[in-house]
Amino acid sequence: MAITPDTKDWTWVLQEPCEECGFDAAGIEARRAGDEARAMVPRWTEALARPDAGERPDDSTWSVLEYACHVRDVLLLFAERLRLIREHDAPEFPNWDQDATAAQTGYASQDPRAVAAELGPAADAFAAEIAAVRDWSRPGLRSNGSAFTADTLTRYGMHDLLHHLHDVRA
Repeated sequence: MAITPDTKDWTWVLQEPCEECGFDAAGIEARRAGDEARAMVPRWTEALARPDAGERPDDSTWSVLEYACHVRDVLLLFAERLRLIREHDAPEFPNWDQDATAAQTGYASQDPRAVAAELGPAADAFAAEIAAVRDWSRPGLRSNGSAFTADTLTRYGMHDLLHHLHDVRA
C-alpha cells in the first residue's frame, strides 16, 4: 500500500510547540542549529543499524530507512534554501514534493549503510550554510507563498529533523 501524502502545512510549529514531538521553535537558537543537526547523525546511524530498519511498521508509515533518506534530503534542501536566501533577494524556492522524491529515488530500496554515511555530509552542508548566514532576517518564499526568513527557515527545518527522530524512536 502506498503512503498517503502529507499535505499539512507544518509552518504552525513556528508559533506553537508540536504536541507530537515536543519541538518548541522558541527554544531553538538558529545559529546553533548546525551543531544540533550534526549531533543527530549518530542517532540516525544507530537507528539505521536496526535489523528491521527497512521494514515499514504498518502500511501507512515510512520505515526508518525511508525517514532517514527524507532527513538526508531535507538537510540538503534546507542548505540550498539558506544559500538562496543569502545570495538572492527574496528568492522563490522551487516546489519540493517529498512523496514524489521518495518514490522517484527509491527511498525504500536504498542501502541503510550508504544512507547512514550520507547523513553526516548532509548535516555538514546544512551547518555550513547556517554558519555563513550574516543576516537572519533575509526572506525567502516557498512555492505556496509561505514566507520565511533565514531564522524561521532554520527553525522550521529543525522541527522536521527532530520530529522524524521522534517518529523512529531514536
